[in-house]
Amino acid sequence: MRLKEDINPLLLQVFRSIVWLYSLLTFLPWYLLSGAGASLQRAKRVKARSTSGRPAGPYRAVNVTQRLASTLQPACDTLDKVFEYAARRFPRRDCLGTREVISEEDEPQPNGKVFKKVILGDYRWLSYEDAYRAAVRFGSGLAALGQRPQYNIAIFCETRAEWVVTAQACFMNNFPLVTLYSTLGGSAIAHGLNETEVTHIITSKDLLQSRLKAILVEVPRLQHIIVVDDKPTAWPGFPRGIMVHNMASVQELGAKAENMSRPRIQPTPSNIAVIMYTSGSTGIPKGVMISHSNLIAGITGMAERIPNLDETDTYIGYLPLAHVLELSAELVCVSHGCRIGYSSPQTLADQSTKIKKGSKGDTSVLKPTLMAAVPEIMDRIYKNVMTKVEEMSRLQRTLFVLAYNYKMEQISKGYSTPLCDRLVFRKVRSLLGGRTRVLLSGGAPLSAATQRFMNICFCCPVGQGYGLTETCGAGTISEKWDYSTGRVGAPLVCSEITLKDWEEGGYHSTDKPHPRGEILIGGPNVTMGYFKNEVKNREDFYVDEGGQRWFCTGDIGEVHPDGCLKIIDRKKDLVKLQAGEYVSLGKVEAVLKNCPFIDNICAYANSDQSYVISFVVPNQKHLLALAEQRGVRGSWEEICNNPDMEKEVLRIITEAAVGAKLERFEIPRKIRLSAEPWTPETGLVTDAFKLKRKELKTHYQDDIERMYGGK
Repeated sequence: MRLKEDINPLLLQVFRSIVWLYSLLTFLPWYLLSGAGASLQRAKRVKARSTSGRPAGPYRAVNVTQRLASTLQPACDTLDKVFEYAARRFPRRDCLGTREVISEEDEPQPNGKVFKKVILGDYRWLSYEDAYRAAVRFGSGLAALGQRPQYNIAIFCETRAEWVVTAQACFMNNFPLVTLYSTLGGSAIAHGLNETEVTHIITSKDLLQSRLKAILVEVPRLQHIIVVDDKPTAWPGFPRGIMVHNMASVQELGAKAENMSRPRIQPTPSNIAVIMYTSGSTGIPKGVMISHSNLIAGITGMAERIPNLDETDTYIGYLPLAHVLELSAELVCVSHGCRIGYSSPQTLADQSTKIKKGSKGDTSVLKPTLMAAVPEIMDRIYKNVMTKVEEMSRLQRTLFVLAYNYKMEQISKGYSTPLCDRLVFRKVRSLLGGRTRVLLSGGAPLSAATQRFMNICFCCPVGQGYGLTETCGAGTISEKWDYSTGRVGAPLVCSEITLKDWEEGGYHSTDKPHPRGEILIGGPNVTMGYFKNEVKNREDFYVDEGGQRWFCTGDIGEVHPDGCLKIIDRKKDLVKLQAGEYVSLGKVEAVLKNCPFIDNICAYANSDQSYVISFVVPNQKHLLALAEQRGVRGSWEEICNNPDMEKEVLRIITEAAVGAKLERFEIPRKIRLSAEPWTPETGLVTDAFKLKRKELKTHYQDDIERMYGGK
């Protein structure tokens, strides 16, 4: 999407003439020296083919048409062997990094709220050798506390170095690791712990006090709680029969000669490595059983799509490790000797909410080369930068817009713009540390506008990926050389994709110009199924005549001539209106989220109604400016509840929808402005910021009835 060029036509023509002359003089030397021709050929080549010759597939990457890849190294067929290999090969290299907390202070806000601000120091690192030794001792200590091989153990903790040490300790000792999101509600936590019958859990001091302690009486089997923080050493006030330990004391116990000499029962490739509870966007969380071989196949496929991945790379970890995207990304990094520095969404950048003004955020200190993000975070970055652009002087804004549009034209042809990158986009690029070379987006569809913005302003490829917990997060990832938008790339070397006709939705593999249908993913990365849920296993998984497992995703896709996949719909997001039209709620949301007035949106429709409605979290800065312009005064809640503001925002949304060519029946007819943002803590979105439609419907039930004329 081009930015509007608000400039005198004559000056614009002069600028274009200068650019044309510059391009003429520099193009040939740059083209010959940069290898752009080879990159263009790679971008245009066929990346996957149907192995059956039929439009439905199955489709495989062109380099694995005969056999799918399943391991990184032949001898490393379990996750403990992968970590041991990395520790032997890169013993002294940095592995896991944590920033030192220098000070914390409370900062009162004008609205009366108090924000906690931190000043952080440098990163302190565990080497690969140190991390391996810590995992060995911790695993030995857990065994000394009675944890047995092939008996489940849980982790309920924020993303941090201790999470990975715990995971590796469990992998080494064949303790299946039950992962729970740190933002799950009490009933969901108790459900996961009771269903998996855990006796030991690893957690943090904050989560123990704020979430876990209140539900301990509901988890009768629990005997040991291991807290990863060093302090305090005494834990009073817990139910009888539960012992609370520090991670350090468990490691000391494990280091004793009699415990270290105890033989370890190592896992086999088919043993369960992780039981990963999904974030529950459609109800009670389901535990997905993931074997060692599943995860190794998944990270094999992901690693192949990251060019020149090696021990010189630095990855920043801040997404929930209980989410398959983050866990897989970090396992990829560990397998290649990269260093991983830990962060959080509240300390990521200099402007993040917990960073004290004038202090450095984690990206500025770590300067990562690799980063994963969910679309919600990328959309936030996009809107923040564009707001800053609006605040620039006229000259600065004009230069930015001209450079942006020029670079967009160039990268759409496969060309780079080193001069623009150095003179115009360097400051924006520095928001992520200035060294990012690969940015991976996953968890939900990324809008074309945001993807192109990240390509341009952060001067690096944005690989959009597609995968699910049930496929170890692996399915497809777009290549570095593919600068198209809206697509998720070709199948990874570990997986293949086929399309299944969906009659009700009108999607068929014989559709023109592209075959369409429900996406089915097959390969060694397809997991073992849901824990204690045979009904769902029969619905969603099957094994073909060749013995390969498949997962039915419920997502609708189309395959392009080069073998790349585009997600176009989702079965559960499709609603049939009263007059028979089908509305894709996800499509409506993806289009409207790029509107500057919208921070988040949930489209909703009843099948017995003729129109769509929406719940909207408005952008505070833009809405307050609009309120001032319209002469509306009051608190933030009062402004959001004002009918005139609701009407005005609906008008703006309608204009955006028409501009994006949504059909008339797809455009929301009524909206409800929400004063409270939707965060995982509110229970209205998952940790990956996917909408929880059921919870949102319940939360806004009164508004639904009002907007549909019931009240």
